[in-house]
Amino acid sequence: MGHVFYSRKKCSFLLPSHSTAPPSHYNPGPGQGSLSPATAAMAGKSRERPSSAPSTSVPAPPVKPEPLSGAAIDALTGDDLRDILRRLSLADLLRAALACHRWRRVAARCLPRAPPLLGYFFHPVNTPPPPPIRPEPTHYVAVFAPLDPSSPHLSLDFAPEASRFELYDCHQGLLLLEPTVSLPKSILPRLLVLDPASRRSVLLPPPPRDTVPDDRRWRSSRYYIGSALLSRAHPSKLCFEAVCFAIDDGHPRAWVASVDDGDCSWRALARDTEVLVDFDPHWFKRSCVHAAGKMYWHICNSGRVLVLDPATLRFSYLLAPAELADNFCTYRIAETPEDGRLCIMAMASRAGQLQLWVRGEARRSDNGWLLERDIMDMRVVWDAVPGLPTDWAKRVFNVWPSDMDAGRTGKVFIQTFGYGRYSLHLDTGKMERLETKDGKEYGHPIYAYFLAWPPAFLAPEY
Repeated sequence: MGHVFYSRKKCSFLLPSHSTAPPSHYNPGPGQGSLSPATAAMAGKSRERPSSAPSTSVPAPPVKPEPLSGAAIDALTGDDLRDILRRLSLADLLRAALACHRWRRVAARCLPRAPPLLGYFFHPVNTPPPPPIRPEPTHYVAVFAPLDPSSPHLSLDFAPEASRFELYDCHQGLLLLEPTVSLPKSILPRLLVLDPASRRSVLLPPPPRDTVPDDRRWRSSRYYIGSALLSRAHPSKLCFEAVCFAIDDGHPRAWVASVDDGDCSWRALARDTEVLVDFDPHWFKRSCVHAAGKMYWHICNSGRVLVLDPATLRFSYLLAPAELADNFCTYRIAETPEDGRLCIMAMASRAGQLQLWVRGEARRSDNGWLLERDIMDMRVVWDAVPGLPTDWAKRVFNVWPSDMDAGRTGKVFIQTFGYGRYSLHLDTGKMERLETKDGKEYGHPIYAYFLAWPPAFLAPEY
């Protein structure tokens, strides 16, 4: 197969030539039968020696050089070039698109529709000893684990302040972090937003107090929950919206930050009085899950999750299957790997099964959920964890599914108390330990990082 050479100034497609005898004008280069420097010098002097008699020979006509045994890329049709480019890996395709305007236009027709998964961001943690020992955790800056060797090796070294922040969301090629320092629950924090692909960052100030009328009245009862990324307006610019929310006197209130290339403006929304938080807000999980176009916050020991619709910015509750809620089962909102439907991945404590539930209305539905399949007996998982006690109660307590991979790889992340971190493939049952090169394990949560899509130089407005 031919070899593709990329250049910003000139594009060429070099085809392998068949072995033929050298042409009559062939002049071998160094190392290919050429004269040594000394012999060449002697030959030159011999040619320069004046002749004793005038020459009567007729000068030979100039020999036209034969064309190289290659073909210019312009000789290929657009369809032929597309057939070549579509066989490249995504990384090579993006490099090829930078060669020239024609290649960029053809490469834009070869791009996949879905944004590519590049890898995962997480905070490494030291593997703790098994219970009851609970050492004080050490904070490490978030790191990136590439999906495969062809993926770029991203880093947060362009933002030194990231060492003082903790990762809370990853969406549309952006990372959102909050300060590691503990603040009073009535205080909304600064937010650090990073674009690892373009190595840019912006630090958002907290919402001004005057964004909420009579803010002093609500601060006495305010309980800050968390923040998340709402949307991104352009794949190559820091133009996005972020949201943070708190519970004001028993009802959720959201603040929305609109950022345009570093310029930030905040607006506060009214309390959503149709949603009552009649429990201690401490039970909210601070990080959200993006699934099927909405955002979800889990609630510990609860049969419902809090939902935020990014289109309307209204809150609501979503009930989990009663079969799970009544038995205090561990469950997580996610998307099905094959088609992105809203689903629940759960560990049924009574049956000891890892289950997958999907949304659906039928006679046998449970709060609008249908049990699609029993994935695996959890005893298979327990037996695969080295050093885990054989006591059933201790196994249930020490091992649980923490999340379904948002990268839609068909894997579930398994978390343990002191026995390592693992990924479990739902179809093959293969378990892999997740640890860094220096022996630390992947912290929770593990954020799937997708490249902002499509790249700006391939977007229609470019």
